[in-house]
Amino acid sequence: MLSQPVQELSQLDPDGRPIMTLPGQEINRVLGGGIVAGSVVLLTGEPGVGKSTLVRETGLRLMQWAKSNHTPVFLAGHVTKDGSVAGPRVLEHMVDVVAYLEAQDDGPYRILRNSKNRFGSTAEVGVFEMTARGLTEVTDPSQAMLAQRCHEAVGSAVVPVLEGNRPMMLEVQALTSPSHGPVPRRVGNGVDYNRLLMLVAVASRRGALDLAGQDIIVSVAGGFRVTEPAADLTVMLAMASSLRNRALTDDWVAFGEVGLSSEFRPAPQAQRRVQEAARLGFSRCILPAANRERFDPPPGMRLVYVESVREAVQKALGDGASQAARESWQETAAAES
Repeated sequence: MLSQPVQELSQLDPDGRPIMTLPGQEINRVLGGGIVAGSVVLLTGEPGVGKSTLVRETGLRLMQWAKSNHTPVFLAGHVTKDGSVAGPRVLEHMVDVVAYLEAQDDGPYRILRNSKNRFGSTAEVGVFEMTARGLTEVTDPSQAMLAQRCHEAVGSAVVPVLEGNRPMMLEVQALTSPSHGPVPRRVGNGVDYNRLLMLVAVASRRGALDLAGQDIIVSVAGGFRVTEPAADLTVMLAMASSLRNRALTDDWVAFGEVGLSSEFRPAPQAQRRVQEAARLGFSRCILPAANRERFDPPPGMRLVYVESVREAVQKALGDGASQAARESWQETAAAES
């Protein structure tokens, strides 16, 4: 909203605006004698030309002004390809809070997290969604992530992950198909590619899942990226569901880190994960046996402890498979025969 009425250029007095003269003559010469009051100047240049030296002195002056006037100041920075803030590192040491706004692959969601916070925790994160009106808050990320999940979909499993201290429910989808090429394809969207190769090898060798001749595509719905090992079990169950054409019932969640011998290792903050699953209506959770007796399950939640991949697949897709999925699998098998 404009603070002054619009005027024609012919009515403006070119000598009526005060000019602030800067030290030295060269920059004043370029700017037309100095800086005009109320003007906005954009300084650009190639890397290493000296912009950062000015982005540091300016930051110092802004910090001093903010402290003396008790006024909060936001500075927008650029992140380089290696993930660090562009410019001199001394600027990060001067300020009180360094916050990063991260995109989740090609999805609409953004994560705001701190790498430095003198006044609070650096473990908290905020979730936003990029819409036509700009960034909007996502107050319940778990509900938003699962809002479009299909009912008892084959190749789908849900995992409670931790973003900082915040638990969120994400859907992991997998698709397996007989490969017609000399080397089966492995595609991972939202999961680490090397981690996916390891999970496929363990599932084939130790979990009685014949994945060696299958093209495998694994994706995290919503464009999120899962980096913690606690999602290993969920990825395996999603692949097993697609391979056997059997769906997990909608009340299942799973988490746990898988070792090379198909053993499961305890997941950190398991109670927070289970509580988040119970809040959203899930009633059964598959988790490592190493997490047994470390916490009390919330009311209505049944904990299923497993020690190996084969046991997890049996409990999730054996008695835990839905009747509708079994009928679909039987019809498919009959049609193929």
